[in-house]
Amino acid sequence: MRQKKVKLRKFDYFGVRNMKVMKVLCPACGEKAIIRTTNRKHRQFADLYCQCTDLECGMTFVLNVTFSHTLSPSAKDVNKMIDKLLPDNKQMALDLLKAPIA
Repeated sequence: MRQKKVKLRKFDYFGVRNMKVMKVLCPACGEKAIIRTTNRKHRQFADLYCQCTDLECGMTFVLNVTFSHTLSPSAKDVNKMIDKLLPDNKQMALDLLKAPIA
């Protein structure tokens, strides 16, 4: 007999269908779980309140999600650094970028 599951909402609006989604599994039975609410405590830390889709299990639990480390730095950070340079240092950086490759 097939296990009864909670119906999942389909993500087929505004092009969200092809978006990568974090998959959450129930720690008790291993079935898929649904993120019901998110409580963002900080820009880099959140509590996810989840529910197992297996009706016989029915477990509800909280996941802590946190930022770990950067793999590739943001290009926006480089622009901020350039904006904070003194005018002489900006000119020197521009001259170095324009210099011919030897």
